[in-house]
Amino acid sequence: MKLRRIFLYVFFLLAILYASVCTYMYIFQRNFLYHPYKNNYLRGEKLNVDFKEISVPSTEGINLKAWFYKNPQNKYTVLFFHGNAGELGNRIYKLNELKNLNLNYLIISWRGFSGNKGSPTEQGLYSDARSALEWLEKNNISKNKIILYGESLGTGVAVEGIILESPYTSIVDAAKIYYPYLPVDLILKDKYLSLKKIKNINSPILIMHGGADRIIPVAMGKKLFDEVQTKKYGYFPQFDRHMMTYNSELKLELQKFVKTLN
Repeated sequence: MKLRRIFLYVFFLLAILYASVCTYMYIFQRNFLYHPYKNNYLRGEKLNVDFKEISVPSTEGINLKAWFYKNPQNKYTVLFFHGNAGELGNRIYKLNELKNLNLNYLIISWRGFSGNKGSPTEQGLYSDARSALEWLEKNNISKNKIILYGESLGTGVAVEGIILESPYTSIVDAAKIYYPYLPVDLILKDKYLSLKKIKNINSPILIMHGGADRIIPVAMGKKLFDEVQTKKYGYFPQFDRHMMTYNSELKLELQKFVKTLN
């Protein structure tokens, strides 16, 4: 009888502790999901073009810091949705290569990133993306000349578009890797259901994912690739990590893909 009481006491104590952990993670989950102040990929490079730093109006009175480069001779404009760390300067090495591929670009920083007001949420990022697309169209860049490029976190927003770098099937699936002890299906607010959405893409798509990615397993990128119902292209180098190496092979894949859009 005494042993049974001890067992019940320990059980309820553990249940209360587990419930407390779940409650804490539910309340503060976005602090774990979004990392606007990390600068993991700064390389000291400078942009190789004369660009405009602009402010893109989004919802809730938020203005998004953005960089815009346009050469009238270029046919396409990349709308770049960056990943889950740092600011615009972390992507300079990629932007320089886009320019070398004769692509214009608009790169926005999400709400809560790069000194922008607001806090990042799934619906907030969708609003920011739509606002950037509207800004381009208002500046005489037609929708069929815009290439959406999602990087990591940004792939969950750009999944309705064309180029996905280091994508995930959903934040739910990714969270289960890092927090296998939590009921993430129940407590997660921002889910980014990319696998569900990618089946509805009608435009050509390029998925790029490194085999040595330790943040998002390459299996997720390949699973998304398998589910694409439209014309698709894949680039899965064995030794690339989460932030992929912009070497001659990757740049060739980008160049080949853009040519298919002509």
